[in-house]
Amino acid sequence: MTRDDDFEEINEAKANLDHIYDQPDPRAYFRELKKLRYAIPGAAKPIFQKLISSLQQRRDDTVCVLDLGCSYGVNAALLKHDLSMSELYHHWGQEGLADASPEKIVDCDRRFFDNLDEPEDIEVIGLDQAENAVEYAKEVGLLDEGFVVNLEKEPLSEPAKEGLAPVDLVVSTGCVGYVTEDTFDQLLPAITPDRLPWLANFVLRIFPFDAIEETLNERGYVTEKLEDRTFVQRRFASANEQEQVLEQLHEQGVEPTDKEAAGHLHAEFYLSRPKQDVTDVPIEQLLAG
Repeated sequence: MTRDDDFEEINEAKANLDHIYDQPDPRAYFRELKKLRYAIPGAAKPIFQKLISSLQQRRDDTVCVLDLGCSYGVNAALLKHDLSMSELYHHWGQEGLADASPEKIVDCDRRFFDNLDEPEDIEVIGLDQAENAVEYAKEVGLLDEGFVVNLEKEPLSEPAKEGLAPVDLVVSTGCVGYVTEDTFDQLLPAITPDRLPWLANFVLRIFPFDAIEETLNERGYVTEKLEDRTFVQRRFASANEQEQVLEQLHEQGVEPTDKEAAGHLHAEFYLSRPKQDVTDVPIEQLLAG
């Protein structure tokens, strides 16, 4: 059985939101996420901010962030406009916009985000296979650039390779498991032409990270996991989903007590950096405070 088959089997245990992941605007997606109390981008935000701040101090320049599995630009909204998940739920859940056309939503959101403060030292590029979601995020200004590609099945185009060359930090809050080491194998040559950007991945505990870690190691990276801490992604969509996830965790020897057994999917945080960066400032020190 291949790693793709392993991940496909694990994904069968999870609720499927594919039908709302690629709509012309985020309203349907966020209605479902709110029901599930989806929280991982908000939990990831302070960690990403610390990494961005550290990179800004090192580079004294704009930090270019690549959001892998960017969907509608949620991480970009949190980082560029200092919004919270609750504010995004409120914004995209307004009753007055429930019957609006997607075109009106794009116009309203463009004005909404344009009127918010935006740091001049962060750029966000998005990469996702969801064409409508990426196009929305570009149209309203959340993404400075966006590329639609499934790196599990197809290569990066030459324009995408050029567009990804400035990346300083790769982040993800839920795509590992849908993507495997094959995606990173395709991505790394484009973002490492003359330096090694950092990679920050939040990974659900049901998905092993070892194959991706090995792929990164072959490219000169050292991966650290933030020990003794997990992050709530969302509550389970059903008792059946929880039962299947607990079964998967049991098979992998992962203890779910007080975490998945208590009703929520949990993620762990992995940070991959060049060896010297890890030696200079270990992950605990980097994220302290």
